[in-house]
Amino acid sequence: MAKHIRELFDLSGKTAIVTGGSRGIGVEMAEALAEAGANLMLCARREEWLNETVEAFRANNYNVAGKVCDVSKADDVQAVVDETVKTFGKVDILINNAGISWGAMPEEMPLAQWQKVLDVNLTGCFLMAQAVGREMLKQKSGSIINIASIAGLTSSANGPFYAGYAASKAGLIGLTRELAASWGRKGVRVNAIAPGFFHSRLADAVIDIYERSIQENNVIPRVGDEGELKGITVFLASDASSYITGQTIAVDGGMTV
Repeated sequence: MAKHIRELFDLSGKTAIVTGGSRGIGVEMAEALAEAGANLMLCARREEWLNETVEAFRANNYNVAGKVCDVSKADDVQAVVDETVKTFGKVDILINNAGISWGAMPEEMPLAQWQKVLDVNLTGCFLMAQAVGREMLKQKSGSIINIASIAGLTSSANGPFYAGYAASKAGLIGLTRELAASWGRKGVRVNAIAPGFFHSRLADAVIDIYERSIQENNVIPRVGDEGELKGITVFLASDASSYITGQTIAVDGGMTV
């Protein structure tokens, strides 16, 4: 007999790692998982922001821990995974959300900034998926959700111009497919979310420039609202999406149609 719909979306007893979990959409997605019953390990580079978010979550009675991590550093990544297993016994869900950007015309892009964006946005996601994947493969189950971007799907002659960011997000979509193909028969699902424009520390500078264009041209003529990534996050993390892997789902108000 099929599971009840509430059971399909229930994450009680599951444990999730959320990278970039101290600010912006990372907090929103982490909150969604916690509301569905998951234990949380939040990680971020800035300790003061991380501690603030962990304390706020604990005030809401979420079962949460935090650890400082630079996802571009393999030792930091492994330490997060080890701490998660030590604290919660396992890891069932990974939200690969940590990301940075750098805007410049391609002919002017400093190589150091290109490299830094790729190190965090693509290599960092690989390192985290690799370390978490090893644990998931042991238990023959798990869901990895890579946070890509519509920048990995489409570009505009009007900008924003961020070659490293766009390349990293397109690469992450390819990595999502490859990890899904590699691990699907071993019980591990890998999907990606490609958000459009949502207010966050990373995106607000660009949104200020392009919000009027979004209002004029988007199928749903506005920037994404707070909370509109919660549903897709819990869906992909839970048994509600148990027959879905290797997919990239755009949450962009129809921008890429």
